[in-house]
Amino acid sequence: MTQSTAPNATDAVDPTAHDSGNKATDKFKSDRVTADTSKERAAAIYKDLLAAIAKVAHDHQVTYDEYRVLKQWMIDVGEYGEWPLWLDVFVEHEIEEIHYNRLDYSGTKGSIEGPYYVENSPELPAVCEMPMRDKDREATSLIFKGQVTDLDGKGLGGARVELWHADEEGFYSQFAPGIPEWNLRGTIVTDEEGRYEITTLQPAPYQIPADGPTGWFIESHGGHPWRPAHLHLRVTHPGHRPITTQLYFQGGDWVDTDVATAVKPELILDPKPDAEGNNVVEYGFALDVSKED
Repeated sequence: MTQSTAPNATDAVDPTAHDSGNKATDKFKSDRVTADTSKERAAAIYKDLLAAIAKVAHDHQVTYDEYRVLKQWMIDVGEYGEWPLWLDVFVEHEIEEIHYNRLDYSGTKGSIEGPYYVENSPELPAVCEMPMRDKDREATSLIFKGQVTDLDGKGLGGARVELWHADEEGFYSQFAPGIPEWNLRGTIVTDEEGRYEITTLQPAPYQIPADGPTGWFIESHGGHPWRPAHLHLRVTHPGHRPITTQLYFQGGDWVDTDVATAVKPELILDPKPDAEGNNVVEYGFALDVSKED
């Protein structure tokens, strides 16, 4: 979900950070998660975390007023339901990098998932058009094609390519009002050679919801709330490690200053127009074999 400045649809209104944050929090809370962290490991992490906070406080001689503002802001983040948003924007890219390196991945580079992934999107054939409204077809069309392979380049037939992205105004379905449930969301099943060809729209850069505590945080230090245009993907095949990633666009606004710090050189697309005016790009995914974590 995003904060758009001027939606054109008559059946949509700007979602607030409060509304979109609560939707993201409710989605996260619906599936409780656990970790097999030992008490000893937890104690070591907590000790270092508190020591890091103490060091920052002492290094900057944090005042009581500043401390109270922090406490007030943290309460606001919870009440607005924005912890999934704030953590995914400012922390997840570090965890994703640790995860990739710890498991010694050899396949396609990953990136953050973000707070707006929804599982069980409609299944689509290898050559398909994403679910979209008539108004979405007025945007520049993007034809995204490629192949899912193993590390040796062998095609992986029946691989599942989950794709989701914002519309031209920066809104995600299920996190903004007035948009069909599965708009611009789908699970594409590759052909017997692992290939796919997906017609969708060229997404635009957008602002993360900025009228709540996350936006206040950004404004307080002179940052910006913009994300570059991107596609979200999750690629899976039995016996192989899944890849969750985002793909960006060469020369696009905010690519070099993404608020979520999630852009990697390996994940930048360079679409070219075809004779019909569609932007066309090819990008493949190489999946590593499953290994014990």
